[in-house]
Amino acid sequence: MTSILVVEDSWLTRKVICKMLRAEGYETLEASSGPQALELLGTKAPNCMLLDLLMPEMEGREVLQTMRDRGYKIPVIVITADIQATTNSECMELGALAVIHKMPNSDELIEWIKKALSASQESTQ
Repeated sequence: MTSILVVEDSWLTRKVICKMLRAEGYETLEASSGPQALELLGTKAPNCMLLDLLMPEMEGREVLQTMRDRGYKIPVIVITADIQATTNSECMELGALAVIHKMPNSDELIEWIKKALSASQESTQ
C-alpha cells in the first residue's frame, strides 16, 4: 500500500489531511515535528511526504536540507500558508516537488500526490 508521511504541527490540520488521504486509499504516517519526521524516515520508507513549513523546533526548510544531506529521495510536497515567491523558490531549490497553499482541497492534494508518486516511480526505473 502507498504510504504518505504527513508532517504538520497542527493536530487538527494533520487529522484533516490524513482523513483526505485515507479516503483515497493511502496509508498515512504522522509526524508533529521535523525531528519526529526525520526519525520516522530512519525506520519507514513512505512513498511521499507532505511537509508544513512553519513548525517549532525545526522548520520545513531545515527538514528539506537534512533530507538532502542524508540522501533521501522521497518526493516532498510543501503545504504552507506562506505564499511568497522566495519561499516557493527556496523550497524548490532544496528539493521539494511542489509548494501548495494551505489548506488544499482534496482534489488538488490528490492530484499533486499522484504527480509525486509518478515522478518517484520514473526516477527509480
